[in-house]
Amino acid sequence: MRGLTGAGPDRALGSTQAVIAVGAALAALALFVVACGSGGTGARDEGPAHASAVAGAVASPSPSPAERYRRVDPVALIKSDPEVSGAVKRELKPCNGDEYPVDVSYGNLTDGPVDDVVVNVLTCADAVGLGSYVYRKDDGSFRNVFKSEESPVYAEIDQGVLSVTRQFYEKGDPISSPSGEIVTPYRWAEGRFAPGKSTRREYSKSAGGVPTPAPDS
Repeated sequence: MRGLTGAGPDRALGSTQAVIAVGAALAALALFVVACGSGGTGARDEGPAHASAVAGAVASPSPSPAERYRRVDPVALIKSDPEVSGAVKRELKPCNGDEYPVDVSYGNLTDGPVDDVVVNVLTCADAVGLGSYVYRKDDGSFRNVFKSEESPVYAEIDQGVLSVTRQFYEKGDPISSPSGEIVTPYRWAEGRFAPGKSTRREYSKSAGGVPTPAPDS
């Protein structure tokens, strides 16, 4: 009949399993008493084991964005830079009060010790770019590693690449309506910026004379 077993191997196995289970319970109870007596909270005091602790090595943290950032005075930087032309320096005057027509951005372009500085000098009246410059920190000071004074020009950081836009004019174009622009990417290699393939983009003139990007062909 089901539910009844003889005194064969199955019954002996069940008795052995019961003894093992009781032994394991007693061992766990003993460990619990020792932990409580020592005033600790067991494994939770230490937290999970990290890979660096298991391997016996501690990884060096990368510099944080705050550590890489070094704010500069862009006006003083431009005025003291012998690489900047006299014409650009003469045009660098306050527009309103003590506000200068400069545009500054920070980012990693040259893998330097801190973020590089991109400075654009503009005109007050219509914000036309007079010159674009990149400064890299070397030996404790910022050094000019790029300049473009082919006005109108504007430089910016685009996904870790220096992107320089130069607008061009055809005969008869007013200053407010260029015929298009040429965008050139620059990448840092062997201690200098090397230009990549330029993209030419022509504007279509709207009825109001405002340039708009021409549709891609």
